[in-house]
Formats: sequence, C-alpha cells, structure tokens
Amino acid sequence: QVQLVESGGGLVQAGGSLRLSCAASGRTFSYAMGWFRQAPGKEREFVAIVNWSGRTTYYSDPVKGRFTISRDNVKNTVYLQMNSLKPDDTAVYYCATAPRYSDYVSPPQMADFGSWGQGTQVTVSS
Repeated sequence: QVQLVESGGGLVQAGGSLRLSCAASGRTFSYAMGWFRQAPGKEREFVAIVNWSGRTTYYSDPVKGRFTISRDNVKNTVYLQMNSLKPDDTAVYYCATAPRYSDYVSPPQMADFGSWGQGTQVTVSS
C-alpha cells in the first residue's frame, strides 16, 4: 500500500498561483497518479492525471491550460501547479494512485484509483 501526503494548499487571491505536492511512501511509486478536488456540498471531481514516466497527462476541461501536473520519481512526489486561480477552484484537493488507468484520452473513473491522501485545502478569494 502507498501512503500519500498532500501539502501546499492555502489562501490565494483570484489570478494567483499555488503549487501542491503529494509525497508518496510505502510500496512502489510506479503508478499513474492523479489529483481530484471536492468543494463544499459537491461531489469529488477529477482534475488531472499523469502516467508513471511523467510524459503523458490528461486534464479536466475546467483546469486545462491553467493547471500542470508533473512528477519526480526520484523524490516520489507528484505536483500540481495551479495558475490563474479562480474562486471556483476553491476545494479540498486530493492526490491518489491510479493503478487501473491507462487511457489518457477520456476521464478516469473513481474505480481506477486506489490509495488516497488526506487532502489539502485551497481557497481562492475574489
């Protein structure tokens, strides 16, 4: 089992940037990794995913062109660089392993994901 710990959340003004990190420990890090978010009163939604090598990514439409997912397999860490933030981006952000996803042309499903972190809060003020 992989243990995941997110960090980097905080309060930022609209138009600003944040970089989230997800540090993995435990079992092998050779999975695709993804980010989700959940706003108050809403379902958890997919944000981005990156394959094991870091060369292939897929984004949800609301964040495409503003967010960038990347990974450093030496540090066992996945990142989410978030630029041009909007109040609608306010949510708790979670990272997760995706051992059952290999598509990258359509959004992953919740069933594609395995281990989850505890989340980090991102708040964007207007």
